[in-house]
Amino acid sequence: MKLISWNVNGLRAICDKNGLDWILKEKIDFLGFQEIKAHKEQIPKKIYELGFKHLYSNSAQRAGYSGVMSLCNFESEVRECDFFEDDEGRVLEHRFKNFILFNIYFPNGQKDEQRLNFKMKFYADFLSYLEKLLKEGKEIIICGDVNTAHKEIDLTHPKANQNTSGFLPIERAWIDSLLKLGFIDTFREIHGAIKEKYSWWSYRMKAREKNVGWRIDYFFISKNLKSKLKDAFIREDIFGSDHAPVGIELDID
Repeated sequence: MKLISWNVNGLRAICDKNGLDWILKEKIDFLGFQEIKAHKEQIPKKIYELGFKHLYSNSAQRAGYSGVMSLCNFESEVRECDFFEDDEGRVLEHRFKNFILFNIYFPNGQKDEQRLNFKMKFYADFLSYLEKLLKEGKEIIICGDVNTAHKEIDLTHPKANQNTSGFLPIERAWIDSLLKLGFIDTFREIHGAIKEKYSWWSYRMKAREKNVGWRIDYFFISKNLKSKLKDAFIREDIFGSDHAPVGIELDID
């Protein structure tokens, strides 16, 4: 099973750039978009022409903001958010067999202290929910824009950003807690301490051209799926957004 996650930074904009044409050439079982910035009636026709059997979206109440979408080639029970009062369209939860697959656009805390507190509450509530699901013996996959780089290796300028939301100690500690709970950062599991691999670059100062970036988009899996992990990757060759798609391959039917 091939799964891909991508913060498209505007679904309509990326369709206008023909930024989804590459999807037609690949065999993908699950594709999770974040930051779609569109309500259901605004979803471009091109999305329905990508060949997926099922399409789900969760949009923010606020127009042109946030939102997630999942394209699947398998049946699943879909929920929007069971752990947080979500009027920003941040979560799609897919349940199939013993698996739970989350497509999440985690909050950004850079605006002000209030948004940072919002982000940290979202983190904490999600971690508590995961703990409950693990106790039930679920096999869990988490994908999305986490909006935090975990280690110094995960961004170009760690020292300059140590007081910036997205690399604050409290945010990084949440990822530590996630791993301690029993989850695996799939990219690091496959590639170890490989350097200069990022998934987001600022639009300013030719950051992507210079590879001045952050790795803030992830696939995490529960440890009971470790033996099924076959590959993890970042598609730096795909353009159209300030994020690159990230993905994994799992040996499951």
